[in-house]
Amino acid sequence: MDKWIPIIAAALSFGVTAILGFVVIPFLKKLNFGQTILEIGPKWHKQKEGTPTMGGIMIAIGLVVGLVIACVTAVIAKTELALQLKERVHFLRLLAGVLMAFLMGMIGFLDDYIKVVKKRNLGLTARQKTFFQLLVSAAYLATLAFSGMTTTNIPFVGSVAIDRGFGLIFWPIALMFIYGFTNAVNLTDGLDGLASSVTLVVACTFMLAAGKLRLLGINTLAAALAGACVGFIVWNAKPAKLFMGDTGSMFIGGMVVALSFGIDRPILLILAGCLYFIEAISVMLQVAYFKKTKKRLFKMAPLHHHFEMSGWSEEKIVLLFSGIALVGCILSLLPIYLFNS
Repeated sequence: MDKWIPIIAAALSFGVTAILGFVVIPFLKKLNFGQTILEIGPKWHKQKEGTPTMGGIMIAIGLVVGLVIACVTAVIAKTELALQLKERVHFLRLLAGVLMAFLMGMIGFLDDYIKVVKKRNLGLTARQKTFFQLLVSAAYLATLAFSGMTTTNIPFVGSVAIDRGFGLIFWPIALMFIYGFTNAVNLTDGLDGLASSVTLVVACTFMLAAGKLRLLGINTLAAALAGACVGFIVWNAKPAKLFMGDTGSMFIGGMVVALSFGIDRPILLILAGCLYFIEAISVMLQVAYFKKTKKRLFKMAPLHHHFEMSGWSEEKIVLLFSGIALVGCILSLLPIYLFNS
């Protein structure tokens, strides 16, 4: 029965997310919750002006429905997952990960709300967003520590103590790690179907990793995220009828971080989430290069816009970037599948 639990989670998440589109899109249109396209973006993006945003709500709802029903099914069937959920460390890591992602999504929702309703194109200020994100990240790490997390696993090295001595440096690094990757996913959300497609690849990777490690709660959570991403792509593939907004990108950003901590190998997200990392680095390089030379290193940042400005179609960019993500994800699985590390 255990092998069916993640399938149930993925199928339900997909179904709920996809079906919600029939309700959420008309509702958002009725409220005039349409995307505002910044003048600094590609001129042809102006035709996307008014497309409903905040669609990330569908991803969050679909994921939770799929996850909860799958877990309840596991408990009723008395599977191995049910036994793991009775252990404090497994239950708290699963619950804390979902709550952290939801809170990140709420920050994104507030940002979207200010942009759409208050007509302030930039939403929350950088300071406000940073403060809230760091607060949520710190609360999540505190919960992990409370759950009994005293080590972290580094491939080819093994478990490293993080509750004493030099190992304590893990916590401030982890804080910036969560903050950085959440925002990196946010930066990746710039083309129809891009963030959801890349995240689908990443979610499937963590599903495989958690399955191999017999961490069945995280395995089920990753499956639910994958299903929700597919359900959202139904509406977000070009031409997009709905955008996830910061609500969605920050939710899935928090979710992929939670998956990496859930398998006790956050360092693997550097490979599995390499595409997010590349997008964030492109922005930092662009800013640094412009400050120094007053010239642009890329035609536009994040990197997907550089390819777009170079004449690539959105579909081609999504395919390329998803392929890059897949390569990074395969490399991230090698230590687990080949070396049990």
